[in-house]
Amino acid sequence: MKESIHQILKQLPSHLEGRFILGVDGLSRSGKTTLVKGMVQELSDRGIPFQVFHIDDHIAERSKRYGTGYEEWYEYYNLQWDVRWLKDHFFEPMKSSNQFQIPYYIPDEDRQTFQNVKILNRGLVIVEGVFLQRSEWRSYFDSVIYLDCPREKRFYRENEDAQMNKVKFENRYWKAEDYYLQNEDPLKKADLIITG
Repeated sequence: MKESIHQILKQLPSHLEGRFILGVDGLSRSGKTTLVKGMVQELSDRGIPFQVFHIDDHIAERSKRYGTGYEEWYEYYNLQWDVRWLKDHFFEPMKSSNQFQIPYYIPDEDRQTFQNVKILNRGLVIVEGVFLQRSEWRSYFDSVIYLDCPREKRFYRENEDAQMNKVKFENRYWKAEDYYLQNEDPLKKADLIITG
């Protein structure tokens, strides 16, 4: 893990004069959150200013992503997040503004609440999540790391209850992942690939 973090930090400009937006992309359970936690520790130790966003904090309410009449994989890939809204109101201002409003999803209440967010003028802004290199979002990143981890390994990182519902993975998650891999080619677009 330490080796991967040092490899990532070497990719960054030696002096962060402004805001540098780094994407940490990868499919579900590929190790993105764990990697970002390690990066946060290293950045803190080095005194490098940083800010972290998790794309899963900004998903839509259940009624917008389940039982919509679309196929399950389509719901996950296209409706889990309001892709266009996040492009216009999250990624665009993250690149060019000092603050913006963004919805945070509250799982226990199945609702979103808007929060004002101030963004660093100088430092590293990390966005972590799945499908970050979709065509609507990719251009907003200065650099993207992709965590490449085999499906079987990722599946066994799921809890036992989730593993019992393999059909959901086959119909919802894995078909969406296949679509992403085939249509967006994240391994080709990434600036750095880390295998897990």
